[in-house]
Amino acid sequence: MGSAVITARAAATFEPVGRSVATARAFVRDTLQGWGYSDVVDDATVLTSELVTNAVIHAGTSADVLCLRMQDGVRIEVADRYPEREVPIQATAHAYASPDQENGRGLLLCAALASRWGVEYTPTFKQVWFQLELPQRQVGTRSSGPVLPTDLLPVADERVRVAVVQIDGEGTVANWNEDAESVFGHAAKNVVGKPLADIAAWPHTPGIGTGFDEALQLSRWEGSYGIHGADGRVIPVYATHLRVRDTQGEPSTVCLLVRDYERAVIQTPLRAPATEASGESRTADPFEVFIGSPAPDDLDGLLQRTVERARDMLDGDSAFLLLATDDETELEVRASTGLPSARQRFARVPVEAGTGRYGSARMPAVHEDLSAVPGAVPLLNGTGMRSVVTVPLKVEGRLTGSLGVAAENAGRYSNEEALRLQFAADRIALAVESARLGELERLRRGSLSFLVEASDLLAGTLDRDQTLALMAQMTVPTLATWCAVYTIADQSSDPYLSYVLHEDEDRIDGLKALLSKISPPDPVPAPGARVWTAPADAAHQAALRTSMRDLGRNSFDSTSSVGTTLATAAAVGGETVVLPLVARNRVIGMLTLGKPSDDHFRQEILELAEDLSRRAALALDNARLYSERTAISQALQRSLLPPGLPQVPGVEVDVIYRAAGEGNEVGGDFYDLFPIRDGAYGFAIGDVCGTGPEAAAVTGLARHALRLLAREGLSGPAVLERLNAAIIDEGSRSRFLSRFLTLLYGELWPQEDGSAILKMVCAGHPLPLRLRQDGTVEPAAEPQPLLGVMEDLELYEQTITLDPGDVLLCVTDGVTERREGARMLGDDGLADVLASCTGLTAGAIASRVLRAVERFAAEPASDDMAILVMRLPEPLPH
Repeated sequence: MGSAVITARAAATFEPVGRSVATARAFVRDTLQGWGYSDVVDDATVLTSELVTNAVIHAGTSADVLCLRMQDGVRIEVADRYPEREVPIQATAHAYASPDQENGRGLLLCAALASRWGVEYTPTFKQVWFQLELPQRQVGTRSSGPVLPTDLLPVADERVRVAVVQIDGEGTVANWNEDAESVFGHAAKNVVGKPLADIAAWPHTPGIGTGFDEALQLSRWEGSYGIHGADGRVIPVYATHLRVRDTQGEPSTVCLLVRDYERAVIQTPLRAPATEASGESRTADPFEVFIGSPAPDDLDGLLQRTVERARDMLDGDSAFLLLATDDETELEVRASTGLPSARQRFARVPVEAGTGRYGSARMPAVHEDLSAVPGAVPLLNGTGMRSVVTVPLKVEGRLTGSLGVAAENAGRYSNEEALRLQFAADRIALAVESARLGELERLRRGSLSFLVEASDLLAGTLDRDQTLALMAQMTVPTLATWCAVYTIADQSSDPYLSYVLHEDEDRIDGLKALLSKISPPDPVPAPGARVWTAPADAAHQAALRTSMRDLGRNSFDSTSSVGTTLATAAAVGGETVVLPLVARNRVIGMLTLGKPSDDHFRQEILELAEDLSRRAALALDNARLYSERTAISQALQRSLLPPGLPQVPGVEVDVIYRAAGEGNEVGGDFYDLFPIRDGAYGFAIGDVCGTGPEAAAVTGLARHALRLLAREGLSGPAVLERLNAAIIDEGSRSRFLSRFLTLLYGELWPQEDGSAILKMVCAGHPLPLRLRQDGTVEPAAEPQPLLGVMEDLELYEQTITLDPGDVLLCVTDGVTERREGARMLGDDGLADVLASCTGLTAGAIASRVLRAVERFAAEPASDDMAILVMRLPEPLPH
């Protein structure tokens, strides 16, 4: 301190708790104001707040604050009990420590604001001090400027006239002085009793709804507009308005107006920048002086630093910042400090109209006592704050946000604080808007990537349950903390809770139980998200009831019923929104998204969720249609298969059937075994050209026609000739049935001696193979023309006798034409497989043939396959 004379001192110690920061600010502020040093109060409280924060919050120790008054300024020392900090080296540009360290920020502020500063260490404590010098001003003045040359003084008329106009509570002119008559040319008798708005030329900036009448209702206002003179010309004026009330309590507004070029007469002077000890002016950037250098490079960090600096600058108890939407119709809470909770984060309120608006967001506003104007600033409801000052953030005349500082005591703020806060808001508005636009750009890019990935995932499945799971997993936790999907089967059905997901798996069961007990949201087809309060209300009531029942307990643990109920209530206690799932002009369900207690959705997130809900609704409806059509297709296909194989006396029968194509149960291959009459059985195995539903249509015709014609007593050739005619006849009327058919049809008569007589017709089909007991394999029929091609067929019947132990193998060409490159299994390969089946049962033979076919090639089979095996058991030895 050198030879400086200390004329007074004040000291206090503050405990390491968060509230100590505000108490320390108040201590310094009251001390300096008591000494009459109000000129340096703002800088002193900002620096003290930063240094005490470092001590009690970051270092976790108590803080000793010492204020020393000197003749030309004040010195403040802040000491803590944490000496291990790095000693900054003042000779280097990066000596103030890392920008990410809170103590570094405090030292940067000292360098920007203080005349002198330093850091002192002892073995037991660390002390940071700074010194602020008083500006050279005349005694008794509020502010003063330097001596200027005459040619630099503001221009005014020979006689400066100040128009004094008083406006009553109705907005009409009550008093109009002589200077007003001289400046504007209107006699008092012509304007008294008329609205001043009739002659005011109020600037109307597009998108800004604040009017002249609203400006007159503000407690204080200062700025430029125009007045229509008596000759019709607009006279630019600079005005300051003060709202007062008379002894009867009636309000009125006193307006002082001068010509615009004479504004220096009544304009509130801007606060002069601090000076160096040497008297040279500083060149510090006002933005960096307010925010601190370096400024945060992210929007949230910048906004949080802004509210903290604004709170410190006005010695407030809390501060908040809201950003405007693109259309300037709403404000969204983005940062706050000193408030009981963050429950208002991302909450939205209208700017101009409606309940709960934030006062006059487009202009500075001072509320001396919020208890007299309930709801003027909804963010502060129930917080204990009494007085508040709010100012707009504007860029090129466009509203981009609102900054406010509040205090617990009434009457703390006046128009002077509003002007200081507005000055700070003007310094940071462009940086905030730039950071906001950067964040929006990142959000949009992230949203596009998210939607592209979501579309790919949703398009990759046609399973309803998997689609529901994907919908929930894509929203949690990316968009919401929890999600519930309701589905609606048809127009007459109520919404059904189909899927529930929470980012904490332990909360899913409790959340599902809660949602199951309340009525689902109404299926409103209107697009967009709407708020749904039922889950939060139900959770609150359930928690209250459970708490009352368990009131006798000393503590609640997470495993008890009350602990689970309270955890569920906290999980759904925030904002819940419902988005309709609309597909093909029908509401097929609802997507419900929720946040935990005291949390809200950002509008950008809701817009992204709305885009996702449209894609998810279409995917869910596609899955529904696919499931329905698959069920119908499978039901129809099952109707084309034989209901079951009959028991044939003395004959083992086994069948293996494989239809090509995903989801197909029946294709172009078919088989059948059915009783014709006592002791006689018909069997058939056929192959329609092609696969899929078109081939299945011919399959159905052929199988049902065979049964019907065979039971009419017709011979094998007659049955096939009539079936041939039916196929040709239907093919001429339907493109689906214009297909040829290969068919092996036969009749089986088991004999008492264990043998069996077979009569067969092989119409273009692979020949049946007979396996004798000695391992010999031979064809059991001769080839004849296939069906569905020629109208006139001459078919004949062949009769063979199977001996006990013999096997008859019938297959479709999906077996014999199995390929691996240029190799094909063929009739010879099948015969070799059958030759190795001597002594096997019919089921074992069918399985061995199937394995041989599957192993012949690595690729899955692309054709239908049917394998029919009939075996006559060997007689038991006597």
